[in-house]
Amino acid sequence: MPYIPEITGAPSHVALPAHVPLVREPWGMLKSLRAARQNLLSIIPEVATRQPMVSGKTGRRWHMVMDPDAIRRVLLERVEDYPKSLVTKNLLRPAIGESLFIAEGAHWRWQRRAAAPVFSHRNVTNLTPVMSAAAEAACARVEAAGPRAINLADEMVRATFDVISDVTFSGDEGFDRAAIHRAIDAYIAEAGKISLFDMLGLPDWVPRPGRMVSGQALKEMKRVADASIEGRRQGGARKVPDLLDLLLAGEDPETNRQMNTGELRDNLLTFIVAGHETTALTLGWALYLMGFDQAAQDRARAEAQAAFGKGTATAAHLEQLPFLRQIVEETLRLYPPAAILSRTAQKEDTLGGRDVYPGDTVMIPIYALHRNQLLWQDPDQFRPERFENRKAIQRYAYLPFGDGPRICIGASFALQEAVIILATLLARYRFTPVPGHTPKPVMILTLRPEGGVWLQAEAV
Repeated sequence: MPYIPEITGAPSHVALPAHVPLVREPWGMLKSLRAARQNLLSIIPEVATRQPMVSGKTGRRWHMVMDPDAIRRVLLERVEDYPKSLVTKNLLRPAIGESLFIAEGAHWRWQRRAAAPVFSHRNVTNLTPVMSAAAEAACARVEAAGPRAINLADEMVRATFDVISDVTFSGDEGFDRAAIHRAIDAYIAEAGKISLFDMLGLPDWVPRPGRMVSGQALKEMKRVADASIEGRRQGGARKVPDLLDLLLAGEDPETNRQMNTGELRDNLLTFIVAGHETTALTLGWALYLMGFDQAAQDRARAEAQAAFGKGTATAAHLEQLPFLRQIVEETLRLYPPAAILSRTAQKEDTLGGRDVYPGDTVMIPIYALHRNQLLWQDPDQFRPERFENRKAIQRYAYLPFGDGPRICIGASFALQEAVIILATLLARYRFTPVPGHTPKPVMILTLRPEGGVWLQAEAV
């Protein structure tokens, strides 16, 4: 039995924040497909929150793994034997090519070595003013909205897109941010819908009808990115280097290889899509939880105001905001943006005492892992105090950014951005829920609050 950290300060029987009712009976392929197209989380069996592993067959053999030791084997010890699944690659390759998120083997390794310095502690810290400026702009929009209810989910998408576009293409007046944003939304809306062809494992050249719609938007997005890259090559780096400058300068220390325009573009688009969508979702869910738990909100506000009053949050304030970080980490536990990881076994193996064969789909349902009763006390409750002692959390029981060599390269960037924006908003406003507007957790490509996060904001 794994060690489960004890949590004090909250009753065991309290109202639960929004969660997904998981399936309690086996479904066939067509029913699973229909459900998956509406909400991928709905196909997770409820038993996955009570067992270390669940296996079955829906067209092909699959295994859902919640055992930390088995997950460690998949993500770290035998990572080459468990590449990302064809479904994942088919969904994302049209938008981000063979970038870090999709590439495998040697092609992935050299890109990772070239890009790793971009997200060093120093570089991420240098980008803090951009995050603070986006937080200030979000506060101004909240202020301008007055006393009416605001969809904070939409506001957070705008705030994080401000950040990622500023740190990616700073000073590029020719960069059409609105066009990029529309293209990303169009692609996510269509490509995120699980296709029956993908579930059956049909090859890429078989057309996916639901994915044809966004093709023109993707072409335009890539054209704009390519033009910006070539323009920067001609114009030179900024005084404070942004992500594009850092990637242009980056090289693999083992081979001295640098990214060409196509590789730069694919990785930039990966950072743009992942760097704003996932952080926006985390912030939207965190603000929902602040409305849900007013006591936690009061404590977070007091911490933020003690650190920087109602002024501007900076990198120097981050160490003074431990409870804000705990809130972000607990939000990522309850609502992980990438709520399911999918791999395809290449060799025979044994996971959790069960045989795995080549071609089997091995899923790590992060949503179920983070709510597994064998690993967490009162797992459906919002309890930021779980993260007071971060070392007490079993490493492979908490995976909001994945783990192993393919852990999210921008994790520190995302956490810093989320803490700064959340702290700034809470230092200035009290958020209260709007009756009848509880968001529904729905995963298509990422875990979104369906219906929005509607809150009322009152200046404090």
